[in-house]
Amino acid sequence: MKTNANLLWVLTAFFAIMTVVYVVWNLLDHGTMEWAGTFMLGLCMLLMALVAFYLVKVHAAQGGELPEDRLDGNIDDGDPEMGFFSPWSWWPIFLAGCTALLFLGLAVGFWISFIALGLGLIALTGWVYEYYRGMFAR
Repeated sequence: MKTNANLLWVLTAFFAIMTVVYVVWNLLDHGTMEWAGTFMLGLCMLLMALVAFYLVKVHAAQGGELPEDRLDGNIDDGDPEMGFFSPWSWWPIFLAGCTALLFLGLAVGFWISFIALGLGLIALTGWVYEYYRGMFAR
């Protein structure tokens, strides 16, 4: 994780330098600022800095190296409890299809998005309440 953060800091510096180069080049060549490219390069720099800062903070909060980053680490060292996942559940697939339909509706016709939102609410409700009924009721 530390190596990833260092690489992202290098990319942050690269995008900062390229933003300055882009602005100077446009001012010398055209005499005006080109805002779209300048804004894009600046946002790329901020994105890299944000992710690098996050990785540095997470690395510091976890108390050192992860087991998978150590050369003497075993597979069992990095085997924590990841949470509970629904076995045999079809609701996540149905919800993913509704999400795809929603984005299709945004691209093709806005009226499709309303259908996708309705189906998505049904899928989300089914996924949340699937352990209250049927074979897996608790």
